[in-house]
Amino acid sequence: MGWSGSIRFVSESRPDVPARYRSPDEDSARWVGFPFRQGDIVISTRSKSGTTWMQMLCALLVFQTPHLPAPLFTLSPWLDWLVVPRAEVYGRLAAQEHRRIVKTHTPLDGLPLDSRATYIVVARHPLDMAVSLYHQGDNLDRGRLRRLTGQPEPDGPPDPRLPLREWLLRWIDQDVAPREELDSLPGVMWHLSDAWARRVDPNVVLVHYADLAADLGGEMRRLAALLGIPVPEATWPELVRAASFEHMQGNAAILAPDPAGVFKDRAAFFRQGTSGSGRQLLDDDELSHYRARTARMACTDLLAWLHRDDG
Repeated sequence: MGWSGSIRFVSESRPDVPARYRSPDEDSARWVGFPFRQGDIVISTRSKSGTTWMQMLCALLVFQTPHLPAPLFTLSPWLDWLVVPRAEVYGRLAAQEHRRIVKTHTPLDGLPLDSRATYIVVARHPLDMAVSLYHQGDNLDRGRLRRLTGQPEPDGPPDPRLPLREWLLRWIDQDVAPREELDSLPGVMWHLSDAWARRVDPNVVLVHYADLAADLGGEMRRLAALLGIPVPEATWPELVRAASFEHMQGNAAILAPDPAGVFKDRAAFFRQGTSGSGRQLLDDDELSHYRARTARMACTDLLAWLHRDDG
């Protein structure tokens, strides 16, 4: 699934249609037949790479007030998620009269690319993304998630969880098909490489998590310009404050992406929001090994952009 990093995807592709990505709780085929509108915004990210942050930024720009009219997960639904019936998601989006914001963890090659929509892909340093993914695993009510998706209960108790550092080293070395393990290192690189190759398209926007952290106001202004959304100058300060990590953490009850109650603690979803935690766990040789692994998975210019804060 898009949150846990432990569910295997099955991907299918033909040259004439988008690839299909499926897991026990996601199915990109739910996009087939989606009735796009002019101005739709589609946010396509890997798990724990800034999805909710970007949803919030877009919602603030669309509504131009920190007082959103509904919980963020209602305003910006996750279309692929099987927990909420497809008809319900489509109906909710059809009823929206404002500019729509749709969430997905599907790479762009699995989506219908419509000229009326803007596709935003957020990238985060993969080691930081992995650390956040590890901690989120502790916050998931897996029993409830299995019940909601109709999955069988496990035969016995789960295996003991590895300590974070050991888990991260295994994550770096995991050798899997990237389109079948989307939250693996190969899967992250697949998602970002596909988006990077499309970055010249006029309706594809790449955003780096580190840029949001370093200059939130500047990145929000850039995004507003790319989306063609004018914002009165006097409105900017309150929008930027509302997009801060501290504000979002303090309002987790309405901002955490949890419409079905699968988090043990919504506030824990917004854990730290910082960069560098993954690299701090590795020594120089291990970090060099990570860089060598990624060098075999992605082009040099993408890696330079992605790893710009490696030091």
